[in-house]
Amino acid sequence: MKELIDKAKQRGLEQNLPYAGAVTPEEAYLLLQADNSVILLDVRTNAERDWVGRVNLPEEQHKAVQWSLYPDGTPNPDFLMQLQSAVINKNATILFLCRSGVRSRHGAKLATEHGYTACFDILQGFEGDKDAHGHRKTVGGWCSADLPWLGA
Repeated sequence: MKELIDKAKQRGLEQNLPYAGAVTPEEAYLLLQADNSVILLDVRTNAERDWVGRVNLPEEQHKAVQWSLYPDGTPNPDFLMQLQSAVINKNATILFLCRSGVRSRHGAKLATEHGYTACFDILQGFEGDKDAHGHRKTVGGWCSADLPWLGA
C-alpha cells in the first residue's frame, strides 16, 4: 500500500495538485482491497449512481456526497457538511470519484482546504473518456478497467 500511496503523491507533486495526489482506477481498487479503512467517496449525483451505475464495495468503504445537484447541476451547498458526516476522521485516506475526473478534483481540493490530509483523485473517474462514437465506459475509468460495479 505504501508504494501505491507514494506513487500517487509523486503524481501530485509532478502535477502540482492542491491535494495529496492521484491514483488510477486500478490503483484505487488495490488500495481499497489492501486496507478497509480507505474510503471511496463518490461525488456524482444520486441520479448518476442510480441510472449509470455505482462501484460495488462494502458500505463502510463506499460513501456518496453529491458535488452538484441533479437536474440543474448547481453546486451542492451542503457538500462540506455532508462530507464531514460521511468521513469523520480527517486523516483517513479518501479516494474521490466522479464520472470522468473533474468534480472529484474539486472535492479533493475542498476537503484538503478544510483539513483532510489524505485526499486523492481517481483519474478518469467512473466512466472515463468518450470513445470515437461519443460513448463512455470503454476508454479509461473504473468501468473500462473491469473493476467491480453494479449497473443501473
